This record gives sequence, C-alpha cells and structure tokens, in this order.
Amino acid sequence: MTGFLASRRAGDTRDKTANGGAAMTDYPEIGDHGMVGDLQTAALVSGAGELDWWCVPRFDSPSVFASLLDRELGGFCALSARADSTRQLYLSDTAILLTRFMSPDGVGEVVDFMVPLADSPATDTHRLIRVARTVRGSMRFTLECRPRFDYGRAPHTLEQPARGAAVFHGPAFDLHLDSLGPVELTRDGDDVTSTFTLTAGQKAAVILTSSSSGPPPAPSEPEVRAAFDACRQFWHRWLRPCRYRGRWRDMVNRSAITLKLLTYEPTGAPIAAATMGLPEQIGGERNWDYRYTWVRDASLSVRALIELGFTREADAFRRWMRDRLDAGGTASGEPLQIMYRVDGDTRFTEEALPHLAGYRGSTPVRAGNAAANQIQLDIYGEAAWALAQGPGVAQVHGWQALADVLDWLAVHWDRPDEGIWETRGGRQEFTYSRLMTWVAFDRGIRHAFEHSRPADIEGWWAARDAVYRQIVERGWHAERRAFVQHYATDVLDASLLLMPSVGFVSPRDPAWTSTLDAMDRELVSDGLVYRYNPAASPDGLLGEEGTFNLCSFLYVEALARSGRVQRAQYTFDKILTYANHVGLFAEELGPSGEQLGNFPQAFTHIALIGAAIALDECLDAASPWEASGPETSPFEGSSFAPPPWSP
Repeated sequence: MTGFLASRRAGDTRDKTANGGAAMTDYPEIGDHGMVGDLQTAALVSGAGELDWWCVPRFDSPSVFASLLDRELGGFCALSARADSTRQLYLSDTAILLTRFMSPDGVGEVVDFMVPLADSPATDTHRLIRVARTVRGSMRFTLECRPRFDYGRAPHTLEQPARGAAVFHGPAFDLHLDSLGPVELTRDGDDVTSTFTLTAGQKAAVILTSSSSGPPPAPSEPEVRAAFDACRQFWHRWLRPCRYRGRWRDMVNRSAITLKLLTYEPTGAPIAAATMGLPEQIGGERNWDYRYTWVRDASLSVRALIELGFTREADAFRRWMRDRLDAGGTASGEPLQIMYRVDGDTRFTEEALPHLAGYRGSTPVRAGNAAANQIQLDIYGEAAWALAQGPGVAQVHGWQALADVLDWLAVHWDRPDEGIWETRGGRQEFTYSRLMTWVAFDRGIRHAFEHSRPADIEGWWAARDAVYRQIVERGWHAERRAFVQHYATDVLDASLLLMPSVGFVSPRDPAWTSTLDAMDRELVSDGLVYRYNPAASPDGLLGEEGTFNLCSFLYVEALARSGRVQRAQYTFDKILTYANHVGLFAEELGPSGEQLGNFPQAFTHIALIGAAIALDECLDAASPWEASGPETSPFEGSSFAPPPWSP
C-alpha cells in the first residue's frame, strides 16, 4: 500500500461532541436513511423513524426539518416506537419506505410516502404521509413534530384547530399536521407531541402538508389508502419501460428510481443530491450544497436513462439544456454556467449558516454554491454528448444553438479552468477538461454529417485534432506511463477513467492499460477509488476525503471494457456491499465503509447503472477463459502465512 493510501487508514481522532453540544452519537449515520419524494422535493427518514431532512416547496428551498445538520436547532418530525431492533426497506420497485420496529411486545411499522406530482406545474403544496400500524402484539408509538423554518432561522407560531391537528405558521408558508386514529396532540411550546398505543391490525396516520394557500381538506382513511395506491401504481407504471434485464436488476431499478426522485418534474432538471452540508470528512470543511442542477451530472444521466429506456426523462432534460443555450449565455460571457437552479435561474450566493452545528460538528454548513461562478470547460463536452443522443438537436433551432456553442468553443477551449472537481486552489490546464472539449467537437462533427446540418466542419475538425494532439503530448506523462490530472503535474486523476467510454482511446490501448495500472497502484483500495491525492495536488481546502463512489463505478466499467472482466465483476459485487440498507449511496465512503458527503448522490447511481450495463455486455461477450479466469479468486494477493510481525 502506498503512503497516500496508508495515511488514510491511520485511525480516527475525531472529537466526541459536536459544536452545538449534542453528542456525535446523537446523529444518525448519513447512510441510515431512506428517501421519499414527490418529484419537486424530497425528504430523508432515518432508520429510527425520524424525518430529519425536508426542504419545501422545492429541492433547493430552505429547510423545514434539518436535524441532520443540527440535532437541537434543525427541526424534525419523529414517529417511532420503542423497540429492540429496527429494519427499513422499500416496497419493491417503489419509493414507499417502510420502517419496522420489533420488540417482545409486538411489531410495529411506519410507512412513509409522497404521491409523485407527475406532469404537474411547480407548487408550494406538498404532502408527506406517515402511517403507523401494529402488525403483531401491541406497540406504543411516539410522535414529536418540531419544525424549524428557513434552516432554523425563522420562528413560527402554533395553532391547534382540533385535538389531532396543528398548524405551524411560518414566514413563507404554513405546515399543517393532520392525523387519523388515536393521535391526540399535546402542545409543547410551539411544537406538538403525542403518544398512542396500537394493537395488531390498528393504524394511525400523520399527514404533513406545506401550503401558503390555506388549510388542506381534512383527510379521511379512504383518501390515505387511495394516495398509497396511487403512489405504488405510479412507480410500477414508471418502471415498466425499463429495458434492463441483467444480473443486477434490483440495484439498477433502485438507482433509476433514485434518479427520478432527484429530478424536478416541472423542468426536467436533475439535482446532484437531496442534501446540503453533509461532510466529505467528519469534522472537516468540505461541506457543500448539492441541491442544484450541474450540467455535467445531468448530461451524463441522459446516457444512463436512454440505455435503460427512459426516453421521456432524457428528452425533458435535453429540452431544459436547449433552453439554457437559447438563453444567450451568462454574465461572464460563457455560453453555459456550470450549474443552475432547478428552474434555470443562474443566480447563486454561497453563505455559511453559523447557527447550525453541522453534521457531527462538521462546519461550515454552506447554503448555495459559489462554484457556480467557476470556469469548467468540460461541461461543453457533456452537454454536446447529451444533446447528440436525441432527436431535438437535429431540429432547426436545437442544432443552431449547439453549433453556436461549438463555434465559440473552437476559439476559447485552450484556457486553464477549475476542472471537474471544482477545486479552489487555482486554475490549471486539466486533462479531463480538454478530453471533454474533444468530445464536444467530435459529437458535433458526427451529428452534422449524420443529419446534413450546416456547420463549420473544417474549424471544428481542426480544433478537435488540436485538442487530441495536446492531450497526447502534454497530458501523457512518459515517466509515469499514464495520463495525468493536468499538464503541470504527475498526479493521477480518476476522472480520466472516462477516456475509453467517450471514445478518445481504445480500452485495450497500451497507453490506456498502463494508465489503469497506475491508478490501480495509487488510487484504488479494495476496489474503491479516490478521486486524486490532494496532498500531492493541493485543492485549496483543508482535510481529506473518502473514496469517491462515482469513480469506483467508473473503475468497474473501465476494467470490464479493458478485458479484465472477472476482476470487474468481483470489484462491482464488493462495491455493492457498501450500499446502505435500502440500496442508496452517498457521494463517498469513509475508512470503515460509512457513507460520507451529500446523500443520496445522483452521479453515483448514474455510474452504477453504467457499470452494470457495461459489465453485463462484457460478461455476455466474454470467452470461457475470461468468464472464469483466475481473477475471480478472493485469495488473490493474499497469503495463508502469518504476517511477519505476528508473534
């Protein structure tokens, strides 16, 4: 193991209390959550039945529940039962979350769901339904509802129109709590609590509704049942076109549902993750807001969606992308901004929220994202790649918008930028950025020929060749026998795992296989992949980070395409064991396999889908030797002999 990887295993020296006084153990693990949503907003529910993250009326709105970022000030809605153990699962092929509480006295369940707002305009009315029931014996349930509006900065007042109802009046909207069954609310300041007992076969429901237009109609049991049926039917119907029939169908379906949950239905814009402020290192400063639409992430999702058969979602994003191109560029003169709000707004501010303690003391907690102002040239390649996969760009106005961008890029591609990882250590000539500008010209040229569209083919061709020659001459490090992060370093970068996928190099090319071997030695630990070594390539931030799940799945695909099929399968199966209990992945994994960073991350699930599809194709096409080669052995690289330091 290299010094870089060995230093990551040196031990955990974290403090035991968070800034706000709450013990670190009071915070659930990041991965101890399932997600529910209605395609305009999403909520996280912990394995203990606590709703500890919800932003309304849309993904990037201020939170109403955020105890995941501050146990004392963030706000939550807990519906739980005293139990010896708990289990959480999704109902098969749905986004309906079931939390089970098991004790000697009985077994209880809490069912959480939101009815998807398919084909609906943007609205500030959102409803989250929580149904408690006892399936065996008798269970005593506890409800605590303590909302905290505007990230916990805005006070609210409480009104109780009935014994089982409450209205929390906030600054921009009200949160209505209605209940069914034996739920009698007790006032606790401006919050409410309740305890009630259910025996086998009994149910109770708690319905949370955000609205600025008055109280919702009083719920009834038939309406709650109809909402449940509508939610289940939506997801079963939505999954029906999925073409994937491979070896990892459950994980691919769960990833597809997760991508759909993270897509803002009114515009078709996918967000990067449901959360903000969750740390890449516990106690560290790498805590970002991912509730926005990155051109890169969203464009690459088109590839996964098309391969799965979800053309409607892919077309919706391409329309959103064309609208951004038609908007006429940004204030900085770039045709595209690297990220947008879900409605296409380009205005971003990044602010620290010092009143929040941060997840297990990880500060600052940031809302907004200043990286929106960075220059990242790779986005033009990803955008062109996405647009070229659908019919819209062949249309008159769609093509002209793309052609104008490529004409601009032919003049402006050769500039330093901040790169794919949005480092804050200064601009460099990043190899990955150059790679994706090559993709932009390559896909534009192909599309112009295929559809006989007017274009400056000669200019694009010259630019494409110039980019190619520059990458080969300056991005290749002769001593390292590898393509490197940028032209002024010998540091490796896992983003370059996409080189064969985009067609820049053959996956069996010696230059590529030697690059893959170098990554194996320096960036890979038991199949998990680090983005790069920040100690060797300073990124302007303190601390370290975990392995990057996106890169780990890109590594699987690269292994499979390069002919190392059994090793790829073994690696893929091991990585899947790091998924949380309901099949979700955060951005990164820590030293003990714990989920780190914002959760769940769309990019990770995009790469999981791509790895599964590539691996299936390669396994189906593999020769008998490749399909049962020695790389399948779990004893590879290990020994039965005792280590030399043992007594």
